[in-house]
Amino acid sequence: MNNILSLLENYTLDTVDDIAKGIAEDFRKRRIEKNLTREQVAEKSGIALANIVRFEQKGLISLKNLIGIAMAMEYTSEVKNIFSEPKYSTMEELTQIRKNTGKKRAHKQ
Repeated sequence: MNNILSLLENYTLDTVDDIAKGIAEDFRKRRIEKNLTREQVAEKSGIALANIVRFEQKGLISLKNLIGIAMAMEYTSEVKNIFSEPKYSTMEELTQIRKNTGKKRAHKQ
């Protein structure tokens, strides 16, 4: 039964808020593991303390500030590479990706 539940958990549809809160929770864990206070991360990143507090509590942060705290926490490559590899779930998608590689813009279909 546990195996079925864990499989189902992998297929639940996350919302934007769920993902944002999860990233914020992970950030807080990593910050504490490094024994850094919010104030220290704010100072190191140049991001206002209030923005870091809001991020940890509500999962709200601008992309620029997220990049700033990621860099301060030494997660630069993880952020830089978020869209670095193509993702596909069917052979048709892979074929389309290969066909569009190198294009500068998308066109209506």
